[in-house]
Amino acid sequence: MRRAALRFCSLNKGLLIPGRGLTQGSQNPEKQRVFHMHEVRDKLREIVGASTNWSDHVKAMEERKLLQSFLAESQKELPPRRMRDSYIEVLLPLGSQPELREKYLTVQNTIRFGRILEDLDSLGVLICYMHTRVQEAKMSPLSIVTALVDKIDMCKTSLSPEQDIKFSGHVSWVGKTSMEVKMQMFQLHGNEFCPVLDATFVMVARDSENKGPAFINPLIPESPEEEELFRQGELNKGRRVAFSAKSLLKMAPSAEERTTIHEMFLNTLDPKTISFRSRVLPPNAVWMENSKLKSLEVCHPQERNIFNRIFGGFLMRKAYELGWATACNFGGSRPFIVAVDDIMFQKPVDVGSLLFLSSQVCFTQDNYIQVRVHSEVASLESKEHMTTNVFHFTFMSEEKVPLVFPRTYGESMLYLDGKRHFNSMSTPVNLRKDYLVEP
Repeated sequence: MRRAALRFCSLNKGLLIPGRGLTQGSQNPEKQRVFHMHEVRDKLREIVGASTNWSDHVKAMEERKLLQSFLAESQKELPPRRMRDSYIEVLLPLGSQPELREKYLTVQNTIRFGRILEDLDSLGVLICYMHTRVQEAKMSPLSIVTALVDKIDMCKTSLSPEQDIKFSGHVSWVGKTSMEVKMQMFQLHGNEFCPVLDATFVMVARDSENKGPAFINPLIPESPEEEELFRQGELNKGRRVAFSAKSLLKMAPSAEERTTIHEMFLNTLDPKTISFRSRVLPPNAVWMENSKLKSLEVCHPQERNIFNRIFGGFLMRKAYELGWATACNFGGSRPFIVAVDDIMFQKPVDVGSLLFLSSQVCFTQDNYIQVRVHSEVASLESKEHMTTNVFHFTFMSEEKVPLVFPRTYGESMLYLDGKRHFNSMSTPVNLRKDYLVEP
């Protein structure tokens, strides 16, 4: 099974670099070199004209209003782009620049996956700006934001804080106002960069003031590999629509799922009484309500993005770290991330907001722990809470974990939703001692 996971990543490796030469032939000389990760955020600020000083943010946003006239009125007005036009390689030199390590280091001398989520989010936005770039314009009239983390699959067992990491990625599918971005992460082992993860993000383009949708350049595949990538992007879009349509918030569970829940209910009835109210846990089981952890974050200006909202990567890092702690507390041993699935950014988070995170184990199987993190935001002036994100993380524990049992109908729906997300994992992996990806 482990070989199957690595084979899956090697196949994606061939697809993610169509023609294995996306940096060649680019008309943008800046993409002939490899960026360093610290340059990515600087480049994004330059592209949108954002200031590094919070006191200047109002002036910067007023200046962006003047860019509205540069927006296309239809997609037909925009020149088509190739996948190679958006291809970027970014280096995180943890090995050659040891002073960078502390930001990424865990106490177990491994890499903080939450920091990797932040880097992927920034990189995905920069890739989209490369696709939509207007050579003659100093600043982009588009506001590009992360709409969805469709999937992150881990496909390498070892992450060392003492070896360089390389990211690469490009736009793989384009609609009228949205883009799918494929990214990979590699780590240096010996003289070769070996694949670590595959990520698929969906970005949306909005106008200069980030108030409405904006058209983006169409994408033209140039090879059979690129055509396959583009086709897969279309299939991914259809899959997301179908998954949403079958959401348990909209439709009743299937007959098989209803049977599963009823059998779990029967397994918790007290055999000493003839009552539906008397519930007891089976051996090696935990009530779902006892698997929760919560946290609160005050959203300071330091965590803002280039549009002066809270950085999506920061939200992912905080949700992931709470999810990891939940899995650790539940399983009783160190968990390791296997997959990230279906993170929808439903509402932006304003600077100064209170961010409430609630994490819960919603499904378990053997060594696997499926964790759901729910994110709500409230302003300092208002007590009204609004959902901003729901995060889904799949962890694997060093030991077999207890079963989790729902008590209520609502918890039963969470269980089924967690089971659906777990079953959507591309390729299960077997735990090895060098599988060291932590908060």
